[in-house]
Amino acid sequence: MAAVTATEDRRATVAHVTAALEVAAAPVAIRGARKVDAGGVRDGAWVVSDARGVIVATGVTAANGDGEEAFEHACRTVGIDPMARADGGAARGVVVDAGGRILTPGFVDIHSHGAWERSFDDGADGIDVARAGHAVHGTTRQVLSLITNPMDVICRNIRVVGEKMAAGRPDILGCHLEGPFLAVKRKGAHDPNCLRDPVPELVERLLEASGVSGAGGGVSRGGAAAGRHAGAGRLGCIRQVTIAPELEHGIDAIRRFAAAGVVPAVGHCDADYATAKAGFDAGAGIMTHMFNAMNGLHHRAPGPIPAAVEDPRVTIELINDGFHVDDPMVRLGFGLAPHRVAFVTDAMAATGCPDGAYKLGELDVNVVDGHARLVSNGAIAGSTLTLEVAVRRAVLALGFEPSAAVEAATLTPARALGLDRANPVTGAPLGLLAPGYAADFNLLDTGTWTVEHVWCAGRMLR
Repeated sequence: MAAVTATEDRRATVAHVTAALEVAAAPVAIRGARKVDAGGVRDGAWVVSDARGVIVATGVTAANGDGEEAFEHACRTVGIDPMARADGGAARGVVVDAGGRILTPGFVDIHSHGAWERSFDDGADGIDVARAGHAVHGTTRQVLSLITNPMDVICRNIRVVGEKMAAGRPDILGCHLEGPFLAVKRKGAHDPNCLRDPVPELVERLLEASGVSGAGGGVSRGGAAAGRHAGAGRLGCIRQVTIAPELEHGIDAIRRFAAAGVVPAVGHCDADYATAKAGFDAGAGIMTHMFNAMNGLHHRAPGPIPAAVEDPRVTIELINDGFHVDDPMVRLGFGLAPHRVAFVTDAMAATGCPDGAYKLGELDVNVVDGHARLVSNGAIAGSTLTLEVAVRRAVLALGFEPSAAVEAATLTPARALGLDRANPVTGAPLGLLAPGYAADFNLLDTGTWTVEHVWCAGRMLR
Protein backbone atom coordinates (compact mmCIF):
# COMPACT_ATOMS: atom_id res chain seq x y z
CA MET A 1 0.00 0.00 0.00
CA ALA A 2 1.40 3.40 -1.00
CA ALA A 3 2.45 5.75 1.77
CA VAL A 4 0.15 8.68 2.50
CA THR A 5 1.68 11.88 1.12
CA ALA A 6 1.87 15.14 3.04
CA THR A 7 -0.65 16.63 0.62
CA GLU A 8 -3.10 13.77 1.17
CA ASP A 9 -2.64 14.04 4.93
CA ARG A 10 -3.34 17.76 4.79
CA ARG A 11 -6.46 17.22 2.70
CA ALA A 12 -7.71 14.71 5.25
CA THR A 13 -7.07 17.19 8.06
CA VAL A 14 -8.94 19.95 6.23
CA ALA A 15 -11.87 17.61 5.63
CA HIS A 16 -11.92 16.54 9.29
CA VAL A 17 -11.73 20.06 10.71
CA THR A 18 -14.33 21.40 8.28
CA ALA A 19 -16.74 18.54 9.00
CA ALA A 20 -16.27 18.89 12.76
CA LEU A 21 -17.21 22.56 12.60
CA GLU A 22 -20.39 21.79 10.67
CA VAL A 23 -21.89 19.40 13.24
CA ALA A 24 -23.58 20.19 16.54
CA ALA A 25 -21.58 20.67 19.72
CA ALA A 26 -21.25 17.80 22.18
CA PRO A 27 -20.66 17.80 25.95
CA VAL A 28 -16.99 17.78 26.95
CA ALA A 29 -15.41 16.85 30.29
CA ILE A 30 -11.68 17.25 30.94
CA ARG A 31 -9.96 16.47 34.23
CA GLY A 32 -6.46 16.25 35.67
CA ALA A 33 -5.15 19.34 33.85
CA ARG A 34 -2.90 22.26 34.66
CA LYS A 35 -5.32 25.09 33.91
CA VAL A 36 -3.67 28.22 32.50
CA ASP A 37 -5.71 31.27 31.60
CA ALA A 38 -5.77 34.98 32.40
CA GLY A 39 -6.93 34.13 35.92
CA GLY A 40 -3.74 32.23 36.74
CA VAL A 41 -2.45 28.66 36.97
CA ARG A 42 -4.12 25.79 38.84
CA ASP A 43 -3.15 22.11 38.96
CA GLY A 44 -5.67 19.29 39.22
CA ALA A 45 -8.20 21.34 37.27
CA TRP A 46 -11.31 20.14 35.52
CA VAL A 47 -13.88 21.65 33.18
CA VAL A 48 -17.27 20.47 31.93
CA SER A 49 -19.27 21.92 29.02
CA ASP A 50 -22.72 21.11 27.67
CA ALA A 51 -24.33 20.36 24.30
CA ARG A 52 -24.58 24.10 23.56
CA GLY A 53 -20.78 24.33 23.56
CA VAL A 54 -20.78 26.38 26.77
CA ILE A 55 -18.83 25.71 29.98
CA VAL A 56 -21.18 24.80 32.84
CA ALA A 57 -18.70 24.11 35.65
CA THR A 58 -15.00 24.26 36.51
CA GLY A 59 -13.07 23.24 39.58
CA VAL A 60 -10.09 21.49 41.11
CA THR A 61 -9.80 18.00 42.52
CA ALA A 62 -7.41 17.97 45.47
CA ALA A 63 -5.12 15.10 46.43
CA ASN A 64 -7.56 14.12 49.20
CA GLY A 65 -10.45 13.90 46.73
CA ASP A 66 -12.07 17.23 47.52
CA GLY A 67 -13.79 18.52 44.40
CA GLU A 68 -14.41 15.07 42.91
CA GLU A 69 -18.08 15.02 43.83
CA ALA A 70 -18.66 18.37 42.14
CA PHE A 71 -16.93 17.11 38.99
CA GLU A 72 -19.00 13.94 38.84
CA HIS A 73 -22.21 15.91 39.38
CA ALA A 74 -21.31 18.33 36.57
CA CYS A 75 -20.62 15.39 34.24
CA ARG A 76 -23.98 13.81 34.94
CA THR A 77 -25.85 17.08 34.33
CA VAL A 78 -24.54 17.13 30.73
CA GLY A 79 -25.02 13.39 30.12
CA ILE A 80 -21.44 12.18 30.53
CA ASP A 81 -20.66 9.13 32.66
CA PRO A 82 -17.87 10.35 34.97
CA MET A 83 -16.46 6.81 35.12
CA ALA A 84 -15.97 6.55 31.32
CA ARG A 85 -12.40 7.69 30.72
CA ALA A 86 -10.10 8.41 27.76
CA ASP A 87 -6.46 8.69 28.79
CA GLY A 88 -5.24 11.97 27.29
CA GLY A 89 -7.29 11.44 24.16
CA ALA A 90 -10.20 13.31 22.68
CA ALA A 91 -12.92 10.65 22.63
CA ARG A 92 -16.48 11.91 22.32
CA GLY A 93 -18.86 11.46 25.26
CA VAL A 94 -16.29 10.33 27.82
CA VAL A 95 -14.11 12.06 30.39
CA VAL A 96 -10.75 13.14 28.96
CA ASP A 97 -7.96 12.55 31.48
CA ALA A 98 -5.44 15.30 30.71
CA GLY A 99 -2.70 13.56 32.64
CA GLY A 100 -1.28 16.86 33.84
CA ARG A 101 -1.26 18.49 30.40
CA ILE A 102 -1.74 22.26 30.14
CA LEU A 103 -5.35 23.29 29.54
CA THR A 104 -5.91 26.74 28.02
CA PRO A 105 -8.80 28.52 26.37
CA GLY A 106 -8.73 28.28 22.59
CA PHE A 107 -6.48 30.86 20.95
CA VAL A 108 -8.08 33.87 19.24
CA ASP A 109 -6.24 35.44 16.28
CA ILE A 110 -7.66 38.79 15.20
CA HIS A 111 -5.11 39.41 12.41
CA SER A 112 -4.11 36.61 10.04
CA HIS A 113 -4.17 36.16 6.25
CA GLY A 114 -3.81 32.43 5.63
CA ALA A 115 -1.90 29.16 5.89
CA TRP A 116 -1.17 25.92 4.04
CA GLU A 117 -0.67 27.69 0.66
CA ARG A 118 -4.06 29.41 0.80
CA SER A 119 -5.21 32.89 1.78
CA PHE A 120 -8.50 34.00 3.24
CA ASP A 121 -8.95 35.99 0.00
CA ASP A 122 -9.05 32.71 -1.97
CA GLY A 123 -12.76 31.96 -1.71
CA ALA A 124 -14.67 29.47 0.44
CA ASP A 125 -12.31 26.55 -0.20
CA GLY A 126 -9.29 28.70 0.58
CA ILE A 127 -10.87 29.68 3.88
CA ASP A 128 -11.44 26.02 4.79
CA VAL A 129 -7.81 25.12 4.10
CA ALA A 130 -6.23 28.12 5.82
CA ARG A 131 -8.51 27.82 8.84
CA ALA A 132 -7.59 24.16 9.28
CA GLY A 133 -3.92 25.12 9.15
CA HIS A 134 -4.39 27.36 12.16
CA ALA A 135 -7.07 25.33 13.97
CA VAL A 136 -4.86 22.28 14.45
CA HIS A 137 -2.41 24.55 16.26
CA GLY A 138 -5.02 25.70 18.75
CA THR A 139 -6.48 28.81 17.10
CA THR A 140 -10.13 28.04 17.66
CA ARG A 141 -11.44 31.45 16.58
CA GLN A 142 -10.05 33.68 13.87
CA VAL A 143 -10.72 37.00 12.20
CA LEU A 144 -9.95 36.56 8.50
CA SER A 145 -7.70 39.38 7.34
CA LEU A 146 -8.20 40.46 3.73
CA ILE A 147 -5.35 42.09 1.83
CA THR A 148 -5.49 45.34 -0.20
CA ASN A 149 -7.10 44.69 -3.60
CA PRO A 150 -9.32 46.57 -6.06
CA MET A 151 -12.56 47.57 -4.36
CA ASP A 152 -14.73 45.09 -6.23
CA VAL A 153 -12.42 42.24 -5.21
CA ILE A 154 -12.43 43.34 -1.56
CA CYS A 155 -16.24 43.51 -1.56
CA ARG A 156 -16.46 40.05 -3.12
CA ASN A 157 -14.13 38.63 -0.48
CA ILE A 158 -16.12 40.28 2.31
CA ARG A 159 -19.30 38.63 1.02
CA VAL A 160 -17.63 35.22 0.98
CA VAL A 161 -16.69 35.62 4.65
CA GLY A 162 -20.26 36.64 5.44
CA GLU A 163 -21.58 33.56 3.65
CA LYS A 164 -19.26 31.26 5.61
CA MET A 165 -20.47 32.81 8.87
CA ALA A 166 -24.10 32.54 7.80
CA ALA A 167 -23.55 28.82 7.16
CA GLY A 168 -22.92 28.42 10.89
CA ARG A 169 -19.13 28.19 11.18
CA PRO A 170 -18.46 29.05 14.86
CA ASP A 171 -14.71 29.47 14.32
CA ILE A 172 -14.94 32.40 11.88
CA LEU A 173 -15.40 35.68 13.73
CA GLY A 174 -15.63 37.88 10.65
CA CYS A 175 -13.09 39.72 8.55
CA HIS A 176 -10.42 42.36 9.04
CA LEU A 177 -9.72 44.80 6.23
CA GLU A 178 -6.01 45.51 6.16
CA GLY A 179 -6.35 47.98 3.34
CA PRO A 180 -7.10 49.84 1.20
CA PHE A 181 -7.02 52.81 3.60
CA LEU A 182 -3.28 52.79 4.32
CA ALA A 183 -0.53 55.39 4.02
CA VAL A 184 1.57 54.94 0.89
CA LYS A 185 4.72 55.67 2.90
CA ARG A 186 3.89 52.82 5.34
CA LYS A 187 2.18 50.43 2.92
CA GLY A 188 4.45 47.48 3.72
CA ALA A 189 3.53 44.59 1.41
CA HIS A 190 0.33 46.17 0.07
CA ASP A 191 -0.21 47.09 -3.58
CA PRO A 192 0.18 50.90 -3.82
CA ASN A 193 -2.03 50.99 -6.91
CA CYS A 194 -5.00 49.84 -4.82
CA LEU A 195 -4.62 52.19 -1.84
CA ARG A 196 -7.44 54.69 -1.36
CA ASP A 197 -8.55 57.62 0.79
CA PRO A 198 -11.56 56.42 2.86
CA VAL A 199 -14.17 58.75 1.43
CA PRO A 200 -17.73 58.15 2.71
CA GLU A 201 -18.80 56.44 -0.52
CA LEU A 202 -16.12 53.76 -0.16
CA VAL A 203 -16.87 53.24 3.52
CA GLU A 204 -20.55 52.73 2.80
CA ARG A 205 -19.74 50.35 -0.06
CA LEU A 206 -17.68 48.14 2.23
CA LEU A 207 -20.28 48.20 4.99
CA GLU A 208 -22.98 47.25 2.50
CA ALA A 209 -20.89 44.29 1.33
CA SER A 210 -20.52 43.18 4.95
CA GLY A 211 -24.28 43.01 5.44
CA VAL A 212 -24.50 45.83 7.97
CA SER A 213 -27.80 47.68 8.21
CA GLY A 214 -29.10 50.65 10.17
CA ALA A 215 -25.61 52.04 10.86
CA GLY A 216 -25.44 55.52 12.22
CA GLY A 217 -25.32 57.61 15.32
CA GLY A 218 -22.39 58.89 17.29
CA VAL A 219 -19.60 57.02 18.97
CA SER A 220 -19.86 56.43 22.69
CA ARG A 221 -16.60 55.95 24.56
CA GLY A 222 -18.12 54.62 27.74
CA GLY A 223 -17.41 50.89 27.44
CA ALA A 224 -15.01 48.38 26.03
CA ALA A 225 -14.32 47.48 22.42
CA ALA A 226 -17.32 46.57 20.29
CA GLY A 227 -19.81 47.65 22.94
CA ARG A 228 -18.81 51.26 22.45
CA HIS A 229 -18.75 50.86 18.67
CA ALA A 230 -22.10 49.16 18.13
CA GLY A 231 -24.62 50.78 15.83
CA ALA A 232 -28.36 50.34 16.09
CA GLY A 233 -28.80 48.02 13.10
CA ARG A 234 -27.73 44.51 12.12
CA LEU A 235 -24.04 43.82 12.64
CA GLY A 236 -22.10 43.03 9.48
CA CYS A 237 -19.21 40.61 9.09
CA ILE A 238 -16.40 43.22 9.22
CA ARG A 239 -14.94 43.05 12.73
CA GLN A 240 -11.92 45.30 12.23
CA VAL A 241 -10.51 47.75 9.68
CA THR A 242 -7.02 49.27 9.64
CA ILE A 243 -6.92 52.98 8.79
CA ALA A 244 -4.12 55.52 8.59
CA PRO A 245 -5.76 58.38 10.51
CA GLU A 246 -3.72 61.09 8.75
CA LEU A 247 -5.47 60.42 5.44
CA GLU A 248 -7.80 63.23 4.41
CA HIS A 249 -10.93 61.31 5.37
CA GLY A 250 -9.25 59.03 7.93
CA ILE A 251 -10.84 60.38 11.11
CA ASP A 252 -14.27 60.60 9.49
CA ALA A 253 -13.96 57.00 8.29
CA ILE A 254 -13.04 55.84 11.81
CA ARG A 255 -16.24 57.45 13.10
CA ARG A 256 -18.35 55.87 10.36
CA PHE A 257 -16.98 52.36 10.82
CA ALA A 258 -17.24 52.59 14.61
CA ALA A 259 -20.86 53.72 14.39
CA ALA A 260 -21.58 50.60 12.31
CA GLY A 261 -20.19 48.21 14.93
CA VAL A 262 -16.74 47.77 13.36
CA VAL A 263 -13.61 48.25 15.50
CA PRO A 264 -11.25 50.58 13.60
CA ALA A 265 -7.52 50.14 14.08
CA VAL A 266 -4.76 52.70 13.71
CA GLY A 267 -1.94 51.27 11.62
CA HIS A 268 0.08 51.33 8.40
CA CYS A 269 0.34 55.01 9.16
CA ASP A 270 2.75 57.91 9.37
CA ALA A 271 0.63 59.80 11.91
CA ASP A 272 1.97 62.14 14.53
CA TYR A 273 0.96 61.74 18.16
CA ALA A 274 -1.95 64.21 18.01
CA THR A 275 -3.45 62.64 14.90
CA ALA A 276 -3.20 59.11 16.29
CA LYS A 277 -4.80 60.29 19.53
CA ALA A 278 -7.60 61.89 17.51
CA GLY A 279 -8.12 58.54 15.79
CA PHE A 280 -8.50 56.74 19.10
CA ASP A 281 -10.82 59.45 20.40
CA ALA A 282 -12.91 59.08 17.23
CA GLY A 283 -13.48 55.38 17.94
CA ALA A 284 -10.40 53.36 16.99
CA GLY A 285 -9.89 50.59 19.54
CA ILE A 286 -6.86 48.71 18.19
CA MET A 287 -3.31 49.46 17.08
CA THR A 288 -2.36 47.23 14.12
CA HIS A 289 0.89 45.27 14.77
CA MET A 290 2.73 47.80 16.93
CA PHE A 291 6.23 48.78 15.71
CA ASN A 292 5.57 47.45 12.19
CA ALA A 293 4.49 49.68 9.28
CA MET A 294 4.39 52.87 11.33
CA ASN A 295 6.69 55.67 12.43
CA GLY A 296 8.57 54.57 15.52
CA LEU A 297 9.26 56.06 18.92
CA HIS A 298 11.28 59.29 19.01
CA HIS A 299 11.77 61.59 21.97
CA ARG A 300 10.80 64.72 19.99
CA ALA A 301 8.37 63.10 17.57
CA PRO A 302 6.53 60.47 19.65
CA GLY A 303 4.25 59.28 16.85
CA PRO A 304 1.30 56.89 17.22
CA ILE A 305 2.73 54.35 19.68
CA PRO A 306 2.56 56.51 22.84
CA ALA A 307 -0.99 57.52 21.88
CA ALA A 308 -1.99 53.85 21.94
CA VAL A 309 -0.02 53.01 25.08
CA GLU A 310 -1.54 55.90 27.05
CA ASP A 311 -5.13 55.03 26.14
CA PRO A 312 -6.63 52.25 28.30
CA ARG A 313 -9.35 51.74 25.69
CA VAL A 314 -6.87 50.54 23.07
CA THR A 315 -5.71 46.96 22.43
CA ILE A 316 -2.23 46.70 20.91
CA GLU A 317 -1.38 43.96 18.43
CA LEU A 318 2.12 42.45 18.57
CA ILE A 319 3.75 39.88 16.28
CA ASN A 320 5.92 37.68 18.50
CA ASP A 321 7.94 35.74 15.95
CA GLY A 322 11.39 37.17 16.73
CA PHE A 323 11.56 38.64 13.21
CA HIS A 324 8.90 41.31 12.89
CA VAL A 325 9.83 42.57 16.35
CA ASP A 326 13.12 41.76 18.05
CA ASP A 327 12.85 40.07 21.44
CA PRO A 328 13.93 43.08 23.57
CA MET A 329 11.22 45.16 21.87
CA VAL A 330 8.66 42.39 22.43
CA ARG A 331 9.46 42.56 26.15
CA LEU A 332 9.32 46.36 26.10
CA GLY A 333 6.05 46.46 24.18
CA PHE A 334 4.43 43.84 26.39
CA GLY A 335 5.37 45.80 29.49
CA LEU A 336 4.12 49.13 28.15
CA ALA A 337 0.47 48.09 28.26
CA PRO A 338 -0.21 45.21 30.69
CA HIS A 339 -3.29 43.14 29.82
CA ARG A 340 -3.75 45.14 26.58
CA VAL A 341 -1.25 43.46 24.25
CA ALA A 342 -2.78 40.88 21.90
CA PHE A 343 -0.53 38.43 20.12
CA VAL A 344 -1.40 38.25 16.42
CA THR A 345 0.24 36.24 13.67
CA ASP A 346 -0.24 38.32 10.49
CA ALA A 347 0.33 34.88 8.98
CA MET A 348 0.28 34.49 5.20
CA ALA A 349 -0.22 31.53 2.88
CA ALA A 350 3.25 30.08 3.48
CA THR A 351 2.42 29.31 7.11
CA GLY A 352 2.99 25.61 7.74
CA CYS A 353 4.73 25.24 4.38
CA PRO A 354 8.29 24.91 3.08
CA ASP A 355 10.34 27.90 1.98
CA GLY A 356 9.72 29.01 -1.59
CA ALA A 357 7.67 31.29 -3.83
CA TYR A 358 4.18 32.41 -2.76
CA LYS A 359 1.63 35.13 -3.46
CA LEU A 360 0.23 37.90 -1.25
CA GLY A 361 -2.71 39.18 -3.24
CA GLU A 362 -1.17 39.85 -6.65
CA LEU A 363 2.34 40.42 -5.27
CA ASP A 364 5.15 37.87 -5.45
CA VAL A 365 6.65 36.74 -2.14
CA ASN A 366 9.75 34.71 -1.40
CA VAL A 367 10.03 32.81 1.89
CA VAL A 368 13.51 32.02 3.21
CA ASP A 369 14.07 30.44 6.63
CA GLY A 370 10.37 30.97 7.34
CA HIS A 371 10.59 34.73 6.72
CA ALA A 372 8.40 36.22 3.97
CA ARG A 373 9.52 39.19 1.89
CA LEU A 374 8.25 40.81 -1.31
CA VAL A 375 10.31 39.92 -4.35
CA SER A 376 9.99 43.48 -5.68
CA ASN A 377 11.49 45.46 -2.79
CA GLY A 378 12.29 43.11 0.09
CA ALA A 379 9.50 44.43 2.34
CA ILE A 380 8.30 42.03 5.05
CA ALA A 381 5.21 40.32 3.67
CA GLY A 382 3.48 38.87 6.71
CA SER A 383 4.68 35.98 8.84
CA THR A 384 4.58 32.19 8.96
CA LEU A 385 3.65 32.28 12.64
CA THR A 386 0.93 30.45 14.56
CA LEU A 387 -0.38 31.55 17.95
CA GLU A 388 0.85 28.23 19.33
CA VAL A 389 4.40 29.32 18.52
CA ALA A 390 3.81 32.89 19.74
CA VAL A 391 2.69 31.62 23.14
CA ARG A 392 5.49 29.05 23.30
CA ARG A 393 8.11 31.73 22.50
CA ALA A 394 6.68 34.02 25.15
CA VAL A 395 6.94 31.37 27.86
CA LEU A 396 10.02 29.36 26.91
CA ALA A 397 12.20 31.93 25.10
CA LEU A 398 11.20 35.23 26.69
CA GLY A 399 10.33 34.05 30.19
CA PHE A 400 6.82 35.49 30.36
CA GLU A 401 4.50 34.23 33.05
CA PRO A 402 2.36 31.47 31.49
CA SER A 403 -0.90 33.17 32.44
CA ALA A 404 0.22 36.44 30.81
CA ALA A 405 1.32 34.71 27.61
CA VAL A 406 -1.96 32.81 27.35
CA GLU A 407 -3.97 35.95 28.13
CA ALA A 408 -2.31 37.69 25.15
CA ALA A 409 -3.61 34.94 22.83
CA THR A 410 -7.07 34.50 24.37
CA LEU A 411 -8.82 37.04 26.59
CA THR A 412 -7.06 40.17 25.31
CA PRO A 413 -7.85 39.67 21.60
CA ALA A 414 -11.40 38.62 22.51
CA ARG A 415 -11.82 41.80 24.55
CA ALA A 416 -10.55 43.93 21.66
CA LEU A 417 -13.69 43.00 19.71
CA GLY A 418 -16.12 42.88 22.63
CA LEU A 419 -16.19 39.07 22.53
CA ASP A 420 -15.16 38.64 26.17
CA ARG A 421 -18.82 38.91 27.16
CA ALA A 422 -22.10 37.67 25.68
CA ASN A 423 -22.34 39.05 22.15
CA PRO A 424 -24.19 38.59 18.83
CA VAL A 425 -21.17 37.05 17.07
CA THR A 426 -20.23 34.10 19.29
CA GLY A 427 -23.08 34.07 21.78
CA ALA A 428 -21.05 32.84 24.75
CA PRO A 429 -17.99 34.94 25.61
CA LEU A 430 -14.45 33.88 24.70
CA GLY A 431 -11.11 33.91 26.49
CA LEU A 432 -11.48 32.25 29.89
CA LEU A 433 -12.00 28.77 31.36
CA ALA A 434 -15.02 29.74 33.43
CA PRO A 435 -18.74 28.92 33.60
CA GLY A 436 -20.72 30.66 30.89
CA TYR A 437 -17.75 30.94 28.51
CA ALA A 438 -17.47 29.09 25.20
CA ALA A 439 -16.17 25.52 25.29
CA ASP A 440 -12.95 26.36 23.43
CA PHE A 441 -10.16 24.20 24.85
CA ASN A 442 -6.54 23.38 24.04
CA LEU A 443 -4.55 20.62 25.69
CA LEU A 444 -0.78 21.22 25.40
CA ASP A 445 2.37 19.32 26.33
CA THR A 446 3.75 20.69 29.60
CA GLY A 447 7.36 20.74 28.45
CA THR A 448 7.13 21.99 24.87
CA TRP A 449 3.82 23.88 24.90
CA THR A 450 2.83 21.94 21.78
CA VAL A 451 -0.91 21.75 21.12
CA GLU A 452 -2.14 18.13 21.14
CA HIS A 453 -5.95 18.40 21.32
CA VAL A 454 -8.37 21.15 20.31
CA TRP A 455 -12.08 21.86 20.81
CA CYS A 456 -14.04 24.80 19.37
CA ALA A 457 -17.46 25.48 20.86
CA GLY A 458 -17.69 21.87 22.02
CA ARG A 459 -16.59 20.49 18.65
CA MET A 460 -13.51 18.29 18.59
CA LEU A 461 -11.04 19.55 15.96
CA ARG A 462 -7.95 17.59 16.95
